[in-house]
Order: sequence, then C-alpha cells, then structure tokens
Amino acid sequence: MTKTNHLAPGLYIVATPIGNLADMTLRALEVLKAADLVACEDTRVSGKLLAHFGIKARTTSYHDHNEGEKYPQLLEALQAGKIVALVSDAGTPLISDPGYRLVKEAAAQDIRVFPIPGASSVMAALSASGLPTDRFFFAGFLPSKAAARATAIKGLRTIPATLIIFESVHRLPASLAALASELGEREAAIAREITKLHEEFHRGSLPELAAHYAASGEPKGEVVIVIAPPQEEATPLDADELLREALLTMSVKDAAAYVAKATDLPRHELYTRALALKRDA
Repeated sequence: MTKTNHLAPGLYIVATPIGNLADMTLRALEVLKAADLVACEDTRVSGKLLAHFGIKARTTSYHDHNEGEKYPQLLEALQAGKIVALVSDAGTPLISDPGYRLVKEAAAQDIRVFPIPGASSVMAALSASGLPTDRFFFAGFLPSKAAARATAIKGLRTIPATLIIFESVHRLPASLAALASELGEREAAIAREITKLHEEFHRGSLPELAAHYAASGEPKGEVVIVIAPPQEEATPLDADELLREALLTMSVKDAAAYVAKATDLPRHELYTRALALKRDA
C-alpha cells in the first residue's frame, strides 16, 4: 500500500481489533498508512497486524516499562509536526493500557489528539451481557492479592451502575468467589474470547458463576466480567406510594402482602402502615 500524508499532524489514538481482524476500521487503516511513527505496546504484536494489512510503518515500543524513556521522544515527534499513531496490543488504547500521560501532555501543548474509535472489549462485553447498559463503571483489573482485592470490591459495592472488570483467567475463580462473597446474588456475565472463534458468554448469579469456575478451573483466553448494579432499596416513602395504589383495589392485608413481596420490606410493618393510610384516606 502506498503511504499517504494528507492527514493533519497530531496524535492519533487508534483502536485495533480485539480478536477478529475484520473489525479493523477503514479509518484506522488510513491513519496507520499515513503515520510517520506508530507507537505500539508490543511491536511484535502490532507488526503482525500491520503486515496482515500490507502496511509498512515505522514502529517503536511504548509501554509501562519504557514510558519514561519513550515519552520525550514521542513528544518531540509531535512537536515537530509528525503524525504519531498510538496503538495497544488489542482494542482501544489507554483502557488499562499506557498512553494517558502522553495524551495529557499533548493536549496541554495544543497538539491535536484524534480518537480513531473501533473495537473495545469493554463495550463489546457490556452490549452482549444482557445487563443494564444505561450506566456503567469500568473498574479495570482487580488487585492480585486477596486482601487488596477484597478492599477494592468493597469500594465497588454501592456504585449505582453495571460494573465492568478485567481479570486474568488465572485469577478468575478466586476473584469470582470474592465478588460473590461481597456483592451477593447479583446477576453477572463472563465474556470470554470476544470476537474470536471460541467466543463465549456465561451468564448467571455471582455465586453460580463462582461455583462453576471453582469446579471447572480456569478457562482459556481473555475475560471480561460484567456485573449488574445493586438493587435500589425501597424507602418508606416509596412503600407509602405503593400501598396507596394497592389499597385502591385490595384489602389492607392483601396490599401489605403485595408491597412486601415487591420491596422485601417486613409485612407486619407494611400492614401497620397500610392501616394508617386507610384510616387517613
């Protein structure tokens, strides 16, 4: 492919496939062909991707262990008006991958930063999980040590959103056990090998999933955990509204039973409250 240079200079954050190479976008290919430099998490991994699409680009490694060394070099290229593309091994850069410092400094120096959207295991797992998608919280990887992991999960317990967590397959059984212990019967989905040949979504409650992987052992491939948000607890005011509505067509006893089932509030307390509402109506 012939290199083109009609793109504006700046830093391009280029999403790449998480498995299926057909998910590569036309715009991503255009940027990588035009780039003066492609900063890769692992040049061997990205080299195979570039070769697959016939792209001959100058590459350099940029990861957590050499950021201090490579960061000034990338900034210098950007300051010189070059087109620099940042890619990770798979998916959208900066999502549990290096790049934040570079993007922040480029923006601070009025160097244009262009997002080139595409594949993301976070969004793919959420969209097919069967769990609420209106609000979600990406928690990245849980700590590897048990005590730190338990503390981290406690911090996630009250977040009113669907949780999305990355996890190593080696730690999946232990992490699911810890999640089940702290978060209880929440519904969840384990997304494995997304977009690849052996793609799998395993859905169930956290205790069910923890028991399954404790028995079957660690799976193969890449894993994303998606967990339903906490159920909202009914307040006394909520219960009053439900009781008033139920009392329009039910007896006090039946209204109390109906609202108790809907809210998990004690039936005897609801019965007493229903009597008071009936009396004051």
